[in-house]
Amino acid sequence: MPERMKPYTLSLCLLAAVLYLGVQALTGERGLLGATERDALLEQRASQLHDLAEQRRDLEVRVRYLRSESLSRDLLEERARAVLGFADPRDYVIRVSSPAAQASKPAQS
Repeated sequence: MPERMKPYTLSLCLLAAVLYLGVQALTGERGLLGATERDALLEQRASQLHDLAEQRRDLEVRVRYLRSESLSRDLLEERARAVLGFADPRDYVIRVSSPAAQASKPAQS
């Protein structure tokens, strides 16, 4: 390095540091230009939180009705049918076959 450039090296290093930090302040992960993306992500997460809180409230109500001190016979019957796969004799059951099962059967003439 030439002798006459030595006094400017510190100034050049500081200028480079200021430029780097300025660019990062604008375009970095938490920069000023990324605020709209962060706001959109925050809105999305708030919506997810609202949906999950609503789902939790619904599950808490269902659990409360399945406790022995406040048992709901309708809810108990619904869960038993869903878990065991049973149907009431008075129920109408409509069996629907999947399109894949129909495609695998040979056509009968």
